Amino acid sequence: MLAPDKFFDLNDYTHGALFTGLPHVWLALPRLTSYLSAVLASHSGPKSAGTVSPDAIIVNPETVILGEGTVVEGGAYIAGPTILGRNCEVRHGAYIRGGVIAGDGCVIGHASELKNAVLLNGAHAPHFAYVGDSILGNRVNLGAGTRLSNLPLLSEKDRATGNRPTLKLVIEGTEYDTGLSKLGAILGDDAQTGCNVVTNPGCLIGRRTLVYSQVSLRKGFYPHHRIVKLRQELEVVERR
Repeated sequence: MLAPDKFFDLNDYTHGALFTGLPHVWLALPRLTSYLSAVLASHSGPKSAGTVSPDAIIVNPETVILGEGTVVEGGAYIAGPTILGRNCEVRHGAYIRGGVIAGDGCVIGHASELKNAVLLNGAHAPHFAYVGDSILGNRVNLGAGTRLSNLPLLSEKDRATGNRPTLKLVIEGTEYDTGLSKLGAILGDDAQTGCNVVTNPGCLIGRRTLVYSQVSLRKGFYPHHRIVKLRQELEVVERR
């Protein structure tokens, strides 16, 4: 139920090896740093086959790979290590802080911030999104203002060790210790969020599941092929 292949079709994803053999989908995130290092070390040829505006900022360009047809607009900021696939768009004001892999046809839009994140093919974070310690499946779309929060509010560092507590999830009566102090959201293929959705740390959203606008989603597992609806009542009165 929680393995990567339950959330994603990895057959056409260049970086499917990131998920190989994992019993739980979130375990791809602690693999990300070593995986990026291995790919960058084995990469031959030019680092950039895309088009980068002279007004874009690329930090540590030797650790940034841009696929053919990818466009980085002026005002975008990319720090390595980062790998973007073919025909991606990194729009003005995008902020990629490093530790990011995106597949083909992805969109990272204005004022969207990514760090320690994985995007599968066709995933879009086009407007004012925060994607930290998160995974977006194939063709996922985040509505404007979506925030995938990744650090629990009560997660102070231990004074002796300097470590934060790890995030625990209870799914169908079983507790799972993720082993991670930071975990945003994992969205399965074709999942979508409406505008201004906030996912609390540790949300697992199934394939094709929709989350309505303005929802603050509690941590846990939301099954595939569902709609998460927000019910609210409005009262309209005469203005005097």
